[in-house]
Amino acid sequence: MSVVRMKISPNPALRDREAREAASAPLFRDPEPLRILGGERRPPMVTAGLKPSARQCFGPRGAALLPDGSLWIADTGHHRLLGWRAIPDEDGGPADWLIGQPAFDREGRNAKGPVGPATLNVPTGICACGEGLAVADAWNHRVLIWRQAPQASHQPPDLVLGQADFVSGQANHGRSTAAADSLHWPYGVAWLDGHLCVADSENRRVLIWRGLPGKNGQPADLVLGQRDFAGRDENAGGEPSAMSMRWPHGIALWRGRLCVADAGNNRIMVWNGLPERNGAPCDHVLGQTDFTLVDHNQSLYWPRATSLNMPYALAAWGDWLVVADTANSRLLGWHIDDLATGAPARRLAGQPDFHEKGDNRWQPPAPDSFCWPYGLNTENDLAVVADSGNNRVSLWRLAP
Repeated sequence: MSVVRMKISPNPALRDREAREAASAPLFRDPEPLRILGGERRPPMVTAGLKPSARQCFGPRGAALLPDGSLWIADTGHHRLLGWRAIPDEDGGPADWLIGQPAFDREGRNAKGPVGPATLNVPTGICACGEGLAVADAWNHRVLIWRQAPQASHQPPDLVLGQADFVSGQANHGRSTAAADSLHWPYGVAWLDGHLCVADSENRRVLIWRGLPGKNGQPADLVLGQRDFAGRDENAGGEPSAMSMRWPHGIALWRGRLCVADAGNNRIMVWNGLPERNGAPCDHVLGQTDFTLVDHNQSLYWPRATSLNMPYALAAWGDWLVVADTANSRLLGWHIDDLATGAPARRLAGQPDFHEKGDNRWQPPAPDSFCWPYGLNTENDLAVVADSGNNRVSLWRLAP
């Protein structure tokens, strides 16, 4: 038997001149971020170990600016949360608070012990929730809620969803089916107009609570992506449609419209308002030309202003929807006036034009480049990007 070695290279002829020359406006006001935390502005190509400290992150997948001015990062690879009282005055400023580990130099899932009130196992989504904070503790299959924003290290949460108590951590309570009170790998959380929304990713659905839950394990009021609370199949067990999901992650409210980053179907689902019934179909999709097509970059190697490749995060800012097009290592901005299925984005960050992709533009990391941006949050005119592959979080001024 002979060994055949093949090398596949993208054909330059596949590049579309029109797509490369499509006009784009900058997403951010300045060419470099205002601040970089958890990592370096110009990190090395190869990192020899990322030891936990008050200054260092490992694959952060979420970050959020709270209305009180504090900043929280889900330091996913170190299984902890890092908190700052305010945005530091310089790059790499040390965190003030720590949740999930006994000390800043410690790491490990659930602090290398059993599941507890303030332990974490792959924390990802994080958001302001009322006057407090919500965190998707993904591999403990739960969401943790602080009614007031934490103001100290090791502060335990007030509520847990997805589990009956703070010491349980089984997916779907150990059952093969889902339920209104269970979770399996929840990766995204959002507090939208008095509703708590959770991207219950491995159950291929989004759960919605009307109002802030009042007790541990409280069941959700509404499910999207499945016909009922028991279902958990990809695309609801059928072909992709306007109601189904494959890998929901980011959630935002854009001028009154609910938006969900359906990463596994390479699209953003948009409802013209907050749905009122289970399994309600969305009204528009971005990143695809109709509700049934789901290939990354619309089956093309090079992206376009109209295509996406595993979009994991999104955030709304005024008339703009900002999307982390994660596997294309770029951020895109859609204007509300353009909302329609298959509409092109207007704004861009991380790549020189809409036709380019590549982690850090296939170059050494730079202050304005991204490597798998995984989390996104906006507050006032600031955007916070969890630049997971570069092991850092960057803060930017959004362009007016």
